[in-house]
Amino acid sequence: MASILLVEDEEKVSSFIKKGLNEHQYQVQVAKDGISGLTNVIQNNYDLIILDVMLPLINGIDLCGQIRQKQPQVPILMLSALGTIDDKVKGLHAGADDYLLKPFHFNELLARIEALLRRNKSAEAISHVLTFSDLKLDTWDKTAERAGTKIALTAKEYVLLELFIKNPNKLLSREYIMEKVWGLNFDTGTNMVDVYVNYLRNKVQKGFDTKLIHTVIGMGYIMKEQR
Repeated sequence: MASILLVEDEEKVSSFIKKGLNEHQYQVQVAKDGISGLTNVIQNNYDLIILDVMLPLINGIDLCGQIRQKQPQVPILMLSALGTIDDKVKGLHAGADDYLLKPFHFNELLARIEALLRRNKSAEAISHVLTFSDLKLDTWDKTAERAGTKIALTAKEYVLLELFIKNPNKLLSREYIMEKVWGLNFDTGTNMVDVYVNYLRNKVQKGFDTKLIHTVIGMGYIMKEQR
């Protein structure tokens, strides 16, 4: 089931969209303003994001640009009653993948969502090499290297590194890591996550000035470039 973030301040519109998408087996989370939308993007992963242009607190154009910094690959569909060429160009330049004018028929919205999700899956299949800084991860042969130097990883270390590299500049809690790497959605009472993060750090960062995996005390870990 694909997960969708809908950032829309008009309650009738958001209820209409959410109800229709739920009926088509999409999981939809609604945010009513730009700040709430950005908070959701920071805390969660989505398969697609739908943004209204006219949002309170942070408008949709600015929010789109900020989302692109957090999740470069997520498809973004922008909704707006503003239909001039300039309005569309602003939305697309901000990072939107598609632009749909209000009012619209639900079937058209659904078709555009399905097309964006298909396109994104195709792009992921083609781009099997993930990169961050000078770190490369080949998802086909499950190998890693940094600055041209091969890194030998265990199966769990590979899964952990893939999780980090797919979520750059994003804080990941220990609970989230536990669920995604070990399939456990509860606190085991062990320091297993910390131990494996340290294993990974030793292999990925040893001998390099720029550190990539950082601890946020009391909250979790984040992958970012920092000397």
